[in-house]
Amino acid sequence: TEPEDPTPRPHWKPEKDMPRYAIQAHNEMLQQTPPVLPQPSRSKSRSPDHSDNSDNENGRPKKCFSELHNRITLEYSGLHKQRLSFNPTLPDVLKGLCVAEPENRGTEAKCDQDELKQQFPHTYGAPIVHLVPNKGTMQTVRFGGKMVVGVVFSGGPAPGGHNVVCGLLDFVLNRNAESKIIGFLGGPLGLMEGRYIEVTPEIVKDFRNQGGFHMLGTGRDKIESPEHFKKAAATVQRCGLSGLVVIGGDDSNTNAAVLAEYFQANRVAVNVCGVPKTIDGDLRTEQVEISFGFDTATRQYSLLAASVALDATSAKRSYHFVKLMGRNASHITLEVALQIRPNMAIIGEEVLQKNATLIDVVNQIADMVVERAAHKKYYGVVLLPEGLIEFTVDMKVLISELNKLVGAEATGGGQEPPAKKAKTTKHDPQIIAEKLSEKSRTTFLQLPRDIQEQLLVDRDPHGNVHVSRIDTERLVSQMVEAELAVRKAKGQYNAKFLAINHFFGYEGRCTLPTNFDCNYCYALGYTAANLLEQGCTGMLAFIRGLTESPSKWECSGMPLTSLMNIEERKGKKVPVIQKQLVDLDGKIFNSFKMQRPKWIVDDMYRNPGPIQYYGPLADEISHSLALEQSEE
Repeated sequence: TEPEDPTPRPHWKPEKDMPRYAIQAHNEMLQQTPPVLPQPSRSKSRSPDHSDNSDNENGRPKKCFSELHNRITLEYSGLHKQRLSFNPTLPDVLKGLCVAEPENRGTEAKCDQDELKQQFPHTYGAPIVHLVPNKGTMQTVRFGGKMVVGVVFSGGPAPGGHNVVCGLLDFVLNRNAESKIIGFLGGPLGLMEGRYIEVTPEIVKDFRNQGGFHMLGTGRDKIESPEHFKKAAATVQRCGLSGLVVIGGDDSNTNAAVLAEYFQANRVAVNVCGVPKTIDGDLRTEQVEISFGFDTATRQYSLLAASVALDATSAKRSYHFVKLMGRNASHITLEVALQIRPNMAIIGEEVLQKNATLIDVVNQIADMVVERAAHKKYYGVVLLPEGLIEFTVDMKVLISELNKLVGAEATGGGQEPPAKKAKTTKHDPQIIAEKLSEKSRTTFLQLPRDIQEQLLVDRDPHGNVHVSRIDTERLVSQMVEAELAVRKAKGQYNAKFLAINHFFGYEGRCTLPTNFDCNYCYALGYTAANLLEQGCTGMLAFIRGLTESPSKWECSGMPLTSLMNIEERKGKKVPVIQKQLVDLDGKIFNSFKMQRPKWIVDDMYRNPGPIQYYGPLADEISHSLALEQSEE
């Protein structure tokens, strides 16, 4: 028998149907002494769905095998298996040794420069760098060294994320066979609490070109307090990281920028790089042509919305109101509209520019219904952005007033206990309406009764309205129906109106990625690893020339601080990466604006069909990307 090991070991047993790599990692852990990490504090405010993962006796991080088992026990379909064998095309510049060549001048944020300089003294103002072939004219001392790179998914999933990790792993192993990728489990919380696995070729072979973030899991926790930063720094140091890659959207990459600054200020020798992820498409700049996941998600939504449109024209008896994901910007709605040509698509940014009210939007849709009825068409399709309500001026004012009136009662108003006050008025819309301003009262009373009650009851911990939970498609369709009833009574409309509501959101987040997103994400992983190898920090990996063949793509890095501004969040002024809204003077919107008058009466529905992975249509790009990068 082997001599007894005095080191305490966890007594986990791999389950028979656990993924192979989890069993292997489990067995390896029992044979090796893991690094000792500081035991995470047991905060009472911790979310209930995150359990403490540290060993009570020695502070070792648990490997969370049961968590992995629950996430990853999947059976692959025939198409899944075929996608595993797809080989992404790598840009030519990444196929050999390359160097990060800086531009001649530094960068500046578009606004709030002085405040940002004060908050990011170590990372603000760095130049954009471009990866170019190394011709021996620059120092190459960094090449070939062992790299230990951490990676974390942050925020909602987006198709292609696994290929970013694959690109990272393939790069570091090609440079040095002893290099490692450390994957943090469950998002930023896993980074703070030291929950991780080593991502190996055996692991990633089952995730290449696959949708979802289930290899590691994701989360929406933010690294924002001094305690959070200390925990993150302790984790990366104990793991011996030389670099950290944050895969996320605007808020997640804000976290990446703040982490990079904190590490520099506290002499933590870990470089940080962000990767632009969001299906919403609002992480877009002159340099960042598109965020990954947008192409796949909008194709999935277009397939669903086109099917609904064909159902409408087949049955010829109902209007389909389709809400599409995108609370802060309408990029998804705009792309899907260009793909399927609905009878009407409401763009939130245009509503905001016109200072329009919700009633204006309702009347616009009702006018379309009446016009189609005059042509004996009693059916149609209307696309709505998820965040429509927050673009309308009347609902903005109403919600603000309700937050002050009902919010004070929901939080106790500093006087009575919340439960006692809540019973008196918050469930009675009539009493609340009497306390509103005249305009807000009119808006409130025009809302359907169930929406009124939702605005008064469904509130967040701060007493504010949960705007994201409002069924916008149901609200709008019911108000259109009410408006048509008024017109019918006046003899202005004489037909039946039947509405069917849909919300397409989660259906697009974990779809098998398109060839474009597979290539794009793999190249982003390679680019991020290159930037880290070159000593760059506080950077966002980006690629240009995306309308060209992937072999011709240009790979670069830009300072995250150049994308930031100062905004008020929870009563405090904080640096954040600014969301990019639809450009109403841009090529994409202008193309939509020119086409939409024809769609109102004529049935010009376009069916793009399911995502193509093979054949002549497999490498198509989105309308938005093609139009934005076109010369005309």
